[in-house]
Amino acid sequence: METVVSGIRSTGNLHLGNYFGAVQNFLKMQHEYNCYFFIADYHSLTTHPTPADLHHNVRRVLIEYLAAGIDPEVATIYIQSDVTEVTELYLLMNMNAYVGELERATSFKDKVRDNPDNVNAGLLTYPVLMAADILLHRATKVPVGKDQEQHLEMARTFGNRFNRLYNNEYFVEPHAFNYGTALTKIPGLDGKGKMGKSEGENNAVFLGDTPEMIKKKVMKAITDAGPTEMNQEKPEIIKNIFDIMKAVSPASTVEHFDNLYNNCEIRYGDMKKQLTEDITLFLAPIRERIEEIEKDEVYLRKVVKLGTEKARESASKTIREVREIIGFRSF
Repeated sequence: METVVSGIRSTGNLHLGNYFGAVQNFLKMQHEYNCYFFIADYHSLTTHPTPADLHHNVRRVLIEYLAAGIDPEVATIYIQSDVTEVTELYLLMNMNAYVGELERATSFKDKVRDNPDNVNAGLLTYPVLMAADILLHRATKVPVGKDQEQHLEMARTFGNRFNRLYNNEYFVEPHAFNYGTALTKIPGLDGKGKMGKSEGENNAVFLGDTPEMIKKKVMKAITDAGPTEMNQEKPEIIKNIFDIMKAVSPASTVEHFDNLYNNCEIRYGDMKKQLTEDITLFLAPIRERIEEIEKDEVYLRKVVKLGTEKARESASKTIREVREIIGFRSF
């Protein structure tokens, strides 16, 4: 069975965009591949070296992924900093990573431009840590977005360089993984692009939002004055509302409001009320599961312990073999 490795951001609550994106892929992958999903708390320090409450953030992310359907008995879900072998592989890979190639990384140049007062060594060697995360489990598949493809290419470079330097075909090449199905892209409520926390709290509906919070956000969603011609093309801000509805509402509901729009009879207030009800209904079981898991410290400790043990079993084997290849020996 092929191995899949994917990192999970350790900051920010999950929203509908995440759910219909990465989470849906994870739910499919976990039953077909040997999956390692890690919460990347080390990575978060490159841009936020003094987090206000790192533990709370990690805990919340873990709870929401479990509530969304990740099965810790099937997939390996773990916290990056609990598997300390990654730091040793990171160190060893840094010995064969060159400053020039790291400085040319697009993400590094972007971060330097956006945060000139926080250009730390961890930021420079971020691609090496990412490579270590992947190579640690000798993954062949890595689900990545466009912004991470260069880092994946660098992971292949570091793995191949290790093989070449030590004359050993130990690391396999990891490749970008697309599950093969088109993901539902969820736009933001502000009509300006994709849903995301970085765009503002009112842009996104989070999995743990209460019905009152959902209603407040949806009713503020950006719309226009309405169509002036029969069957006219929907502008982007209106298409966004329909796209969200397509994701959470029955097809008959979408068709109903589509017909109203095409006949210049739509009332956006009515559509938003319906969308509020449908989102609330869709998220209800997930929100209930979040509340259950949040109260169950015994279960959370069990999940973290199981994930750490499974991840370290794989990681320790890799580190032991890498040390032998390099030439480290015990006296």
